[in-house]
Amino acid sequence: MTNLHIELRRETGNSLVDQIATAIGHSIRQGQLYAGARLPSWRDLSVQLGVARGTVRAAYERLIDEQLIVSQGAAGTFVAQCQPMSPPSDLVEQRGPLPEIYSLPFGAKPLMFQIGVPAQDGFPAKLWSRVAAHAASQAAAGTVCYPDPRGEPGLRTEIAAYLSVARGLSCSPAQIIITSGYSGALGLLIHGLDLRGKAVWVEEPGYPLPRMALAMTGVTPVPIPVDGQGLDVETGIARAGGAALAIVTAGQQAPLGMTLSLARRQQLLAWAASSGSWIIEDDYLSELQLAGRAAPALASQDRNGRVIYVGTFSKTLSPGLRLGFMVVPPALVNRLGDVAAALAPATAVASQLALAEFMRKGHYLRHLRKMKRLYRARASALQLALPADAVTMAGLALLLPLPQGCDDLAIAAQALALGLAPAPLSVWYADQTHARRGLLLGITNLPEEGLEVCCACLAELARFGGGEALVE
Repeated sequence: MTNLHIELRRETGNSLVDQIATAIGHSIRQGQLYAGARLPSWRDLSVQLGVARGTVRAAYERLIDEQLIVSQGAAGTFVAQCQPMSPPSDLVEQRGPLPEIYSLPFGAKPLMFQIGVPAQDGFPAKLWSRVAAHAASQAAAGTVCYPDPRGEPGLRTEIAAYLSVARGLSCSPAQIIITSGYSGALGLLIHGLDLRGKAVWVEEPGYPLPRMALAMTGVTPVPIPVDGQGLDVETGIARAGGAALAIVTAGQQAPLGMTLSLARRQQLLAWAASSGSWIIEDDYLSELQLAGRAAPALASQDRNGRVIYVGTFSKTLSPGLRLGFMVVPPALVNRLGDVAAALAPATAVASQLALAEFMRKGHYLRHLRKMKRLYRARASALQLALPADAVTMAGLALLLPLPQGCDDLAIAAQALALGLAPAPLSVWYADQTHARRGLLLGITNLPEEGLEVCCACLAELARFGGGEALVE
């Protein structure tokens, strides 16, 4: 543990033993020293405080008598398993972060219809375990030094090769920065592009996290509507033509699922080039296009170096890896590399080495092909269990629209009590006065049996509209 911060005042008349014991005891009672925390040895603390070892020993013995610490001989001295007696008076009720987005407990097994998580039974656990074990051994035997904050060169090389084949995006490994998922990339870009006080286009409806992150950092998100062709660029120019950035899901719009049309892509790229603005392409599903061939990445069509491509392995492998990446234009390579080194270096080396080997040996592409087959089958099964004309495909979810007046938030909460986790569509809208109501039904984790019963439960909840006032 870190050094204890104890201030000794020899002029007070209180013995040094009393002062040391009182300071440590106060920290334990206030919860600043947690149960099981290891205390410094007599020698280390005496050197830190400039007192005799016997003084520290006497203070420790007093705390042992008070049952606040325990000695385990050569193993060391530890804080006893006791609760602080006087918790801070300003302690507020604890909750999970961003409950508007993360309504389900972290670390819990995904529920049926939950979006944003891959199939639990599709993860290649045994294969990954072997690859990860080898990578962990390799990392442990490696040089003890600071790794490249932009990410391991081997992984960046493999990602560049994958993007060239799967997304039609030609880039150098030097343009790739490894991040802790999409949120990690977003944080780097908000700082690296110096967006404070500026306006940014976000899709309406669109993923709520970017809107919240921008607002937290003094950036103004400007919602721009989407239609059948994707982001309405003309409306964006009319509302905020001088925006510094646009965030777009060009491949499969989140949450509605349409692909940004070629005409809109050309408009968006022309706007960015003429205004000196940037574009973040959030390719959250990579090539997991279930119907037809995946559209090329917007970044592959960029001839002016204005698109920053962001991808993750959260939807294709596991969000638990906390691994993502971004491909930055050459003009931003040095600047964003500096920001990564200063604020958010790449994640653990062992995980990066494991993923690099997983990709290098072809396991990743084979895994994607397997997931496509699995998800197509599950999407078909869910479509058969629901009215044929009632749902549309939206990425790895089916969108079930609800009648006007239904409360999709209430319906989702009632479904959660039944062990189902559909996502309400309305929370994806910044402007709640024009928000559509509906349920997003994830297809990745569906049971082999009982699907019809679960769909019937949802239909019953939808019939009541989320509240007894609508039963009549």
